[in-house]
Amino acid sequence: MIAREARDVLDLIFRRERSQILAVLIRLTGDFSVAEDALQEAFTDALKQWPADGVPPRPGAWITTVARRRAIDVVRRARTFRRRQEVLERLQAAEPTSFEAPVAVPNEDDGVPRDDRLRLLFTCCHPALSLESQVALTLRMVAGLTTREIARAFLSTEPTMAQRLTRAKDKIRTADIPFRVPGGGELPERLDAVLAVIYLVFNESYTSTGDAALIRDDLCNEAIRLACLLDQLLPRHAEVEGLLALMLLHGARRKARIDARGDLITLERQDRSLWDRAMIEEGCALVDTELRRGQVGTYQIQAAIAALHAQAQSPERTDWPQIAALYALLLRLQPSPVVELNRAVAIGMAAGPAAGLALIEGIEARGELRGYHLLSAARAELLVRNGNATEAQKSYRRAINECANPAERAYLTRRLAEIAS
Repeated sequence: MIAREARDVLDLIFRRERSQILAVLIRLTGDFSVAEDALQEAFTDALKQWPADGVPPRPGAWITTVARRRAIDVVRRARTFRRRQEVLERLQAAEPTSFEAPVAVPNEDDGVPRDDRLRLLFTCCHPALSLESQVALTLRMVAGLTTREIARAFLSTEPTMAQRLTRAKDKIRTADIPFRVPGGGELPERLDAVLAVIYLVFNESYTSTGDAALIRDDLCNEAIRLACLLDQLLPRHAEVEGLLALMLLHGARRKARIDARGDLITLERQDRSLWDRAMIEEGCALVDTELRRGQVGTYQIQAAIAALHAQAQSPERTDWPQIAALYALLLRLQPSPVVELNRAVAIGMAAGPAAGLALIEGIEARGELRGYHLLSAARAELLVRNGNATEAQKSYRRAINECANPAERAYLTRRLAEIAS
């Protein structure tokens, strides 16, 4: 019983506090690998000691203290560690409370929020790194995904991804990339990558590639929190507020997306009384504000689509023609086969399934989304609506084989059984 309690608490700390502790360790040591190793050793020590000694009264502080001591040991032993004495002084002077997430986030003199996770995010997204490395490093350091999970998201192998992460961390260290939020003219050129990565973290929270659970609330909340900090940093910025609105509107449906057993519930079948109306109102208000300003970007359009879904009182009252029109606009601004697939589904709902299926067949013929389970699932659902259950079953079987998330795969399996019966 004690061992199980210890593991449960450790899992909670890993999800809720890991990125904060890690961000402070990186700021103090200036080295990603040292910080990661020290934190991993602290968790390993806890896994050994807590089942025997019991969970300490403040487990997060216990992990923090041990990680700091481990980092001090590593720096002391490393004779070639850059600015060794300076780093040791910072680590020894740091109070354990400085590792804990602040209730309020005061700003620096230049107006930049003093938040180590925001600093970590911008450091991971430095332009000296390739976009793929920026995304992979952020998913590892900020979101806490394993190398295997990141490799799966990139359709890569684990050894290849491990090498990419190592090279990215080494480049930050050797190039002496500062651990800070950029100011002045640097900020705009860094913003697009940061917004893209925040959204990827949110998407990982909303449909986890590694967890058996479909939703990870910790990552969802962290992505929204980071977007709120960016909104403080860049008030009234169209894309920042558009992304924040988009995540709020999707996040508002979290409780309705799964049932008591953790099974997926699709948008059409969700109990809309479970949607968080406060989040929906906040998200819709941001969308309305940005549209009135006349600033149109990809995140605003996606947020406007999410707002139409959120405002529909029932699935039948969803404004599919308007959603299809918004996807057409998004496709002009951001051409991609995934956006094209979403537009095809919207047209299938607005103009009839045959129209959507014709567009999906064109996407399939190009082969750009080969192996993408959502294409197979979308085709299956439109086939059902078009009265072709036999072909729909084939598409559902293909989607099941292509799907990585256990909760999604379980839903597709149940849907196939429904059609087959």
